[in-house]
Amino acid sequence: MADRTSSSITVKAGKAEIMAVIADLDAYPKWTSGIRGITVEETGEDGRASRAKLTFDGGVFIDTIGLAYTWEGDDHVAWTLVDPGSVVTKLHGSYTLVERDGSTEVTYELAVDVRIPLIGMVKRKGEKRIIDSALKGLKRHVES
Repeated sequence: MADRTSSSITVKAGKAEIMAVIADLDAYPKWTSGIRGITVEETGEDGRASRAKLTFDGGVFIDTIGLAYTWEGDDHVAWTLVDPGSVVTKLHGSYTLVERDGSTEVTYELAVDVRIPLIGMVKRKGEKRIIDSALKGLKRHVES
């Protein structure tokens, strides 16, 4: 899973406000297309999710996976696949937030492997679509 896709967007808000939205996993279906639901299974000492089940609709397939989260304050969150689904076999993602002059640059990085054989270009295009949709939804949700 060496190939990863990443993209960034600038959001007119502080990183604490943005990370609070990112940490509210239950609300993802409201602002992230393709997410049908998330169930937080465990939380850490900071009250943020440490494990969750995620159900998403990928258009041609629906899958449910288990994710483990690692939080670094309001600067960074990473998640990795701990319970593969029927289609998704490997997954690693992260948000990194860097505050600058009253706005925050949010970088989303994602790597996904699936059971269906895909050429690298098609896989990266799918990852890019997921990332761009999530970043635009996050920006709209935070700035509204």
